[in-house]
Amino acid sequence: MFCVTSVIKREKLFRQLNGWQDGYGAFTYSIKEKNRLIEYVKNQQEHHRIKTFRAELTELLVEHGVEFDEQYLP
Repeated sequence: MFCVTSVIKREKLFRQLNGWQDGYGAFTYSIKEKNRLIEYVKNQQEHHRIKTFRAELTELLVEHGVEFDEQYLP
């Protein structure tokens, strides 16, 4: 994630980002989704009041075709 972190810091996209937490997930999206994804991350705290991290992670894993065992999800 060094590259992503460098871009985020250089472009000052998320000024409060101090680093990544243990157990994070990273998914790729088209550059066409850039603005939508930036807005999503900016509003992530509000978003997680409605949907749990586990529920969202499960949706992302399914969407990206990643096989997983629910016993290892947080």
